[in-house]
Amino acid sequence: MSSVPLPSSCISSTSIIKNHTPKTPFSKPFFTTLSPSFKPINSIKFAPSRNPNRSFVCNSSSTASSPTTNYEFSDGSEEVELRLFIGDDSIQSSKDVFVDADEKFLTIKTKHNGSFRTALELSLYEKIKPAETIWLLDDDQLVLNMKKQDPEVKWPDITETWESLTVGVMQLLKGTSVYLVGESSEINSIVSRELAVGLGYTPLNTEELLETFTKQTVGSLVTAEGSNSVAEAESAILESLSSHIRSVVATIGGKHGAAARGDRWRHLYSGFTVWLSLSEAKDEAEAKEEARRNIQSGGQGYTNADVVVKLSGWDSDYSKAVAQGALSALKQLILSDKKLPGY
Repeated sequence: MSSVPLPSSCISSTSIIKNHTPKTPFSKPFFTTLSPSFKPINSIKFAPSRNPNRSFVCNSSSTASSPTTNYEFSDGSEEVELRLFIGDDSIQSSKDVFVDADEKFLTIKTKHNGSFRTALELSLYEKIKPAETIWLLDDDQLVLNMKKQDPEVKWPDITETWESLTVGVMQLLKGTSVYLVGESSEINSIVSRELAVGLGYTPLNTEELLETFTKQTVGSLVTAEGSNSVAEAESAILESLSSHIRSVVATIGGKHGAAARGDRWRHLYSGFTVWLSLSEAKDEAEAKEEARRNIQSGGQGYTNADVVVKLSGWDSDYSKAVAQGALSALKQLILSDKKLPGY
């Protein structure tokens, strides 16, 4: 059982980060899990070898409404228990409390001075059976018992946070490595380090490995030998890394690396791939439509990725937010087919 103060602002995955003016506009990632024929922006997409026949939209984090909310949480296998500290003499009976729980969202309101105010509002870590939710008052605590839809899923916490996702996804991955692809080597590298620290994995960087081996920069290699040579050399590195476990691999970004070429993905399929992609979309709807166009065109090797996380801009100060979005997407992907890590 853990006692955790909720942060004052856990921003949802589809919102713009507030109270901050980054170097370029930045929004937290959002994503959709889809079948191979349909892959939108900030989305999860299945590689053809995994071939699911379903799709769903999910968010990477939740909003907690109260800056001082404290709770205790425990996972009892088939159900989870939340003990919310309300500690207010004005709450005399169950009539002073309002609880609304659906499959993935929980709202708790308490009555003060004749009107209800929100005590807690958040997205749940996973799905529950709302009709079987039970709650009661126990001294200064509101106790909720919620039945899981899937008893096999371990809940590290009541909601998705960086801490709960790193613990939960590490268990789900079962040692499978993660590869980051996309247009920017810098973004791939920075986010890979965040993920590696969170998961307890080893961070690896194909650009650094290639430059160490050749004693040249990727730019000079492209000038001297062309993009094909760089992609071929990175493919050889990826082949050697494909037998590694518990690694987060940052690949060469842009059009010169192996990941940009659909015929160079053989060894990337040894793990889960996350496409980190900058977007011009202004909202989630535009982002999804942009991703549809990218995928339907089939012109980029990146469209083979399992998870697509598109960003309205980039600020390295928020690399953990991007990493958290990728973890949430990977969680939903694996839970849709728990055999995936062993494929």
